Amino acid sequence: MKFLDEAKVYIKSGQGGDGCVSFRREKYIEFGGPDGGDGGKGGDVIVECVDGLNTLIDFRYQQHFKAKRGIHGMGKDRTGHGGADIVLKVPVGTQVLDNDKETLIADMTEVGQQMTLARGGDGGRGNARFKTSTNRAPRRFDPGWPGEERWVWLRLKLIADAGLVGLPNAGKSTFLAAVSQARPKIADYPFTTIHPNLGVMTLGHDQLVLADIPGLIEGAHEGVGLGTRFLGHIERCRVLLHLIDGTQDDITGAYNTVREELDAYGAELDNKVEIPVLNKCDALQADDVTDKRAALAAAAGVSPDEVHVISGVAGTGVRELTTQIFTVVRAAQQADQDEAMPSQEYVP
Repeated sequence: MKFLDEAKVYIKSGQGGDGCVSFRREKYIEFGGPDGGDGGKGGDVIVECVDGLNTLIDFRYQQHFKAKRGIHGMGKDRTGHGGADIVLKVPVGTQVLDNDKETLIADMTEVGQQMTLARGGDGGRGNARFKTSTNRAPRRFDPGWPGEERWVWLRLKLIADAGLVGLPNAGKSTFLAAVSQARPKIADYPFTTIHPNLGVMTLGHDQLVLADIPGLIEGAHEGVGLGTRFLGHIERCRVLLHLIDGTQDDITGAYNTVREELDAYGAELDNKVEIPVLNKCDALQADDVTDKRAALAAAAGVSPDEVHVISGVAGTGVRELTTQIFTVVRAAQQADQDEAMPSQEYVP
């Protein structure tokens, strides 16, 4: 299935049905009076978060969504049936933005979450509504109210616990394949990964979701390479794994290049917990590993012991890194829960 993380759609709610002008006509009832019913309400346009979707590809083939109009009122005081709603089903993590692509309308983060994007117009009143003591035979009715229409943007931001960042060919896809059942494309040329991939990491009975995004290069925030459009998929991550190719000469330059792009992107990515990782250690001598680990630690502002040395191909250090990821993520989740809980003060 093709990956699509952004789509523009046109939505229009249904117009309300018109009220009815009618008079009661029955044998032996001389003055029946008005009995025109009200029109039905127009259908709403609703966005719903559902399970089992991970792309917005359905909105590539249909961009216009219009709810049904309400049925007109009828005689014998019969109210018209309301128009059918239309539901846009989106994957978890979808944001609904206004046409300016900046104003956030809804953030769909839980399965089953719903929100009305456009409310259907109310039905018009029938002539029975206008009967008074002085106007016994009104011929007035109200037309149905118009629905709402607008263009909105749907933007998918994958919900993952940890995210992989680094230069192209840093070994991110290889690591994802080593710690999960995901099978991303792996090759020896840059930009093998052209869209985000997700994998589920397992440690005992515990599980986490890991996101792999295309590599960043210098000037990505200005559109160089694949740009930074995929960085939105790691905005919700609690920890970032910064993978550095240990076979290259300039370790510090590689680290700073990615960090500068994260800082230029914003969205508080530069404030997230980062785990620096020196990858491809199976292709290095022991002295080179020590020197490059120290260089990466100095660039990241941490001690050499905090830099993980791994090989995604050989599996060296992968288990220890996986354990560290689980520890950091669970600690961050617990901190969020403690912060969300209301403080309880003892009152004597």
